[in-house]
Amino acid sequence: MRGSHRIIVESKKVKYDFIIKRNITILTGDSGSGKTVLIDFIREYRRYGADSGVFVSCDCECKTINNEDWERQIEETSNSIIFIDEGNRFLTSRRFAELVQQSDNYFVLATREKLPMLPYSVNEIYGFRQSGKFHGAKKKYNEIYHLYGEISERDKINPQFVITEDSNSRYDFFNELSNQKKIKCISSYGKSNIIKSLQDSESIDGTRLVIVDGAAFGSEMRDISEYLDTVRNVVLYAPESFEWILLSSNTIPNVNVAAILQQPEKYIDSKEYASWEKFFTTVLTSKTQNDPVWAYSKKKLPKAYLSSKVMSAVKKITKLIEWN
Repeated sequence: MRGSHRIIVESKKVKYDFIIKRNITILTGDSGSGKTVLIDFIREYRRYGADSGVFVSCDCECKTINNEDWERQIEETSNSIIFIDEGNRFLTSRRFAELVQQSDNYFVLATREKLPMLPYSVNEIYGFRQSGKFHGAKKKYNEIYHLYGEISERDKINPQFVITEDSNSRYDFFNELSNQKKIKCISSYGKSNIIKSLQDSESIDGTRLVIVDGAAFGSEMRDISEYLDTVRNVVLYAPESFEWILLSSNTIPNVNVAAILQQPEKYIDSKEYASWEKFFTTVLTSKTQNDPVWAYSKKKLPKAYLSSKVMSAVKKITKLIEWN
């Protein structure tokens, strides 16, 4: 399954209208925020149709799954959007994570739980709020919004210390950028170690910049956000992936993927790629594999990517970060 899909769920009193475009979407919020009502409406519509008093509109099938025989239901469902409410114990299981990543369905998970075995994006975590679009009427419009902000909403930052999520190609690149700026760059050796790396570097004066793959960092966002609320001068930069940055730089010979970068959801098959990070890695690797100079390796960055041309292009992409 691929592409973006608009979903409208409406009763006489409540309306939801939102678009999903990845294999995993997280709906979160306190009890009573509206996420369970949404899933209940879809369940009632599937059971009773128009007699339910609910209207559901989508260009593909929407269905719900609960604890009863959930494995079989997922395995026998195809090209659908599956909604699952919190309280289903299997949500945190390894088997569920395996089935999701092998499935050609999209999944919308209403949960406040951390799901570390699923590679979901920071950009696909949504909360609920009541919109004023139906102000003065009886109907309540529940707007679904991005829960976490982006670096673009911040003022320009001047990092004095950089932490990368891994120790491979991304570290090689940003370590070079940091060396040019004469600041230190370290690796946290995994996304689950980011907070420890920040705690270990609390004595650093100035702004600390954390760089992660946003496409698969969603499970860490709640903990990171709570930690960031307790400290000052820490900025999280979460682009889709390092490979996405390199492809967006438009500096690699014979690699033109502008159309893909504009609407990735049209090209990314949910069954083949568990996350957009894996997709962009595959695109960059496959398009450069026959070039002895530019052949990309996630483990060790070829020297060509450290050229002044690439560095300058990446600085423009990350323009809110002062690298000079």
